[in-house]
Amino acid sequence: MDSFVAPSFSALADPTRRRIVEALATGPLSSGEIAARFPISAPAVSQHLKALKSAGLVRVRSEAQRRIYEIDPDGIEAVAGWADGIRRYWAARLAGLEAELVKKEER
Repeated sequence: MDSFVAPSFSALADPTRRRIVEALATGPLSSGEIAARFPISAPAVSQHLKALKSAGLVRVRSEAQRRIYEIDPDGIEAVAGWADGIRRYWAARLAGLEAELVKKEER
């Protein structure tokens, strides 16, 4: 697995982090807006955001006193590219299996 993708999957293994990424998929949110969506403490949300940032899935910018989080397109693209490779691998294998099954049916 690509060394850039492995930390992404580790970060996404946590359901709270997946939900944060899903929330950010609709657009940037402040850390407070993100925290308000979860029944956990703000410091816990901060730790999840730190893990997502470290994995390259989100990025942060400052606006006055607020920290605004958004999806990092490069990180998400790396994960999507890896998934596309797996999808192509299995599509080719399944197409081969289908061809063999059709041959058997025709006999």
